[in-house]
Amino acid sequence: MSSERVTELTTAEELREAYPVLEQLRPIGADTFLDVYDTMRAESGYQLFALRSGDGDIRALAGVVVETNMYHGKHAWVHELVVDEPHRGEGHGGELLSWVESWADDRDCSCVELASGHWRDRAHEFYEKEGMEKYCYTFKTELSADSLY
Repeated sequence: MSSERVTELTTAEELREAYPVLEQLRPIGADTFLDVYDTMRAESGYQLFALRSGDGDIRALAGVVVETNMYHGKHAWVHELVVDEPHRGEGHGGELLSWVESWADDRDCSCVELASGHWRDRAHEFYEKEGMEKYCYTFKTELSADSLY
């Protein structure tokens, strides 16, 4: 994996290139993805990172924000972490998650945190194998406003 590198995706061209991989986790339309990316970037400083193979193909994506709250202080929140399906099990997810942890540490974050659907058993096994602790549940209440997609 030494031939892989992580880059931040910021241009519309780079985001369109990333969409087929992101869609494997978040099945929204390409135009909606671009609109939501712009909104998240403006609201929270959202950054989308790609792990690329030596030939430049995207193998994995991580969408991350740095935020502060009362229980973690300054920390990194991972909104998306997805590996391109044909390349799952090859170590790309662990490589990118490790990179995110280092990136967050460089920004004086206390931890890296994410939420994962309770039905995603394989993802949970991966996170625990990577040293993450399952320590809480998230809850939600649907409201009347329409979703972005």
